[in-house]
Amino acid sequence: MYFKRTGTIPRKNSLVSILALFLFATTLFAQTGKDLELWYQHPAGSWNEALPVGNGRLGAMVFGGIASERLQLNEESIWSGRPEDFVHPEAKAALPQVRKLLFAGQYAAAQKLAEEKMMGPRKSGSSYQTLGDLLLDFVLPNGELQGYRRELDLETAIARVQYRVGNVGFQREIFSSAPAKALVVRLTADKKGALNFSVGMRRSGNKAAIDVAGQTITLSEHVGNGVGVRLVSKVQVIAEGGTINPVAGKLQVTKADAVTLLLTAATDYWGKDPQATADQELQAAAQQTYADLKQAHIADYQRYFKRVDLDLGTNNSTLFPMDARIAALQQGNEDPQLLELYYQFGRYLLISSSRPGGLPANLQGIWADGLNPPWDADYHININIQMNYWPAEVANLSELHQPFLDFLNALRADGRKTARDMYGLKGTVAHFTTDAWHFTETYGKPQWAMWPMGMAWSARHLWEHYQFTADKDYLAKQAYPALKEAAEFCMAWLTPNPATGHLVSGPSISPENTFTAPDGSVATMVMGPTMDHMIIRELLGNTLAAARVLNMDKAFQKQLEQTSARLAPTKIGSDGRIMEWTEEFKEPEPGHRHISHLYGLHPGNEINRQTPELLAAARKTIDHRLANGGGHTGWSRAWIVNFFARLQDGDAAYQNLVALLQKSTLPNLLDNHPPFQIDGNFGATAGISEMLLQSHAGEIELLPAMPKAWQQGYIHGIVARGGFEVDIDWEGGKLKGVKLLSRNGGTCKLRYGNQVVELNTEKGGTYRLGRQLQKL
Repeated sequence: MYFKRTGTIPRKNSLVSILALFLFATTLFAQTGKDLELWYQHPAGSWNEALPVGNGRLGAMVFGGIASERLQLNEESIWSGRPEDFVHPEAKAALPQVRKLLFAGQYAAAQKLAEEKMMGPRKSGSSYQTLGDLLLDFVLPNGELQGYRRELDLETAIARVQYRVGNVGFQREIFSSAPAKALVVRLTADKKGALNFSVGMRRSGNKAAIDVAGQTITLSEHVGNGVGVRLVSKVQVIAEGGTINPVAGKLQVTKADAVTLLLTAATDYWGKDPQATADQELQAAAQQTYADLKQAHIADYQRYFKRVDLDLGTNNSTLFPMDARIAALQQGNEDPQLLELYYQFGRYLLISSSRPGGLPANLQGIWADGLNPPWDADYHININIQMNYWPAEVANLSELHQPFLDFLNALRADGRKTARDMYGLKGTVAHFTTDAWHFTETYGKPQWAMWPMGMAWSARHLWEHYQFTADKDYLAKQAYPALKEAAEFCMAWLTPNPATGHLVSGPSISPENTFTAPDGSVATMVMGPTMDHMIIRELLGNTLAAARVLNMDKAFQKQLEQTSARLAPTKIGSDGRIMEWTEEFKEPEPGHRHISHLYGLHPGNEINRQTPELLAAARKTIDHRLANGGGHTGWSRAWIVNFFARLQDGDAAYQNLVALLQKSTLPNLLDNHPPFQIDGNFGATAGISEMLLQSHAGEIELLPAMPKAWQQGYIHGIVARGGFEVDIDWEGGKLKGVKLLSRNGGTCKLRYGNQVVELNTEKGGTYRLGRQLQKL
């Protein structure tokens, strides 16, 4: 059999076991499997089974229907809402009163005052929205359905549907092309004149105008009932043979040999006329042959995707459909090829939802159905969007980090107003979430909203990009100004704790978590949550490092040093765990999904091998969370994989990675919060990277968290800080050899276990070392 048993598998009356045996018998010789392919033997029964394609901006979910096909469409800038200022006018005056109450231990009174006087009166709201649906309805010949297959090929970023009805074989290929700025659908049959179908468009809410002219359908709407972007989408039908006629708001294709559909979409978000943009893009795409469109798409996609190659072992599981593989994994079977595919699926999703010049990947990447997706599919900046970009640099997709970095700079202007009007402080600030209109104010309940660290956390990505690229021009023009403004706010925000003299942050929270106050009430706000201090300590250190690289702002450097020295330290509680708050409060939710007080372990680097006491306390902290049900959401489990990787416990990281697939993964491999959030996919790809390579502690560590399950394999093309591209091979669970490409030159310190070697590298130089780190 193709799976290795690693746990007890129910056998008697086990539907999964019966299914696996059946599929094995029916597909072993009929199908061929590819390592990087998701395939199924049935159409998607729901959105959670559909397959995503995207070019960074324009995406679709492919359902793969037989008599009809639905392509659910998205374009990154389709947002309702508008720019809006909603700082509470009494917030500035309330701040010292709230702080006084918190220092006095009057948590309930402080929370009530903050909710009344500091939460902004947001009125209009906003949401990311679907573009709509492209609908195909087929007239099929008589006969039985045979050979159905629906697939997504990660090597080419092309989705396919194929089946035979009677004596006619049908195939559809769907991809979203970045070069052509269009969604491309190709329909073919193996019998001339066999394609008969209609093409239509629709959008939720029934307020879109649908116009049919010639061979083109146009959908247009001012979304959000006129409070949002203006949208235009166009689809052109290009038939080889047969006829095309308008019928009841659709285009009817009759007796065609092959058909290509081209769909473009644009909004006025970027200040351009969406009608003219959609027209221009459609005309340009229509001038190319399908073969040329496909070739250009594959070449463009593979220049990103082919940079990293991962092999975790072979077990012939690709012979089985994806839903059967996930079901078998849930029953305790081992599937290293599925983990390999899952890693690359995360890279595929980032390539498909985040391209330079566009908006960053949102809470659902670019794939969201309806007009009101969960949490508005917005930009949560209390972990979610950050997790989206954890794999960008290490997984060799540095350019795809840029939309998030650009977005952070776009937040700065509103962040200055919020810092000034809400707190009376200089610098720039953002809270727990934002949207395409770049608001930075806070609103709602203090439990999640009274947290002014969104910009400070996000700013670490600006420094990370420099650490991987060594691009001083970027550092000077884009990163350092934002780092400095975020640091200015944090330094002005900190206030002395009367009891200790340390500088503390507050009023603030440990995101979305609560504690039991001494009077028995459940509270959320404190002065001095551990996570805030970890973030601020890191921000001040990164800003100082950037200023030193650029040799500027000497007086400001001194201020950064002095403030850091006064910041409240990370503390260990009486039970040996990292303290989440300034006191050892009881926890109403000891298994809470946010594990914020381990920020210094990951993504930060405050807790490492040089801080053994904190490292041991971090281990107790994560063990306690898991013992009480932690990791029950997809993104939280992905974070836990990264924690265990940093703790260098490869088996625990592996077990949680498998648990992520078993408990929090949909049939189409998308992450399940529930419902779908894309951050867990990206967090898992980052976690696998951390298991195989770490470079956060001043050296490049090879295979720091290697699980017993991965006895033989390799990863080629992964990237370490300093701009070193690394190929790692291992066998018997041990390092076999490593190759290093130095992009920028400079000193490189390599570690494998207790073996350490230091290399002086030249820019563009390649270096090979053996299993004992000896030079080859």
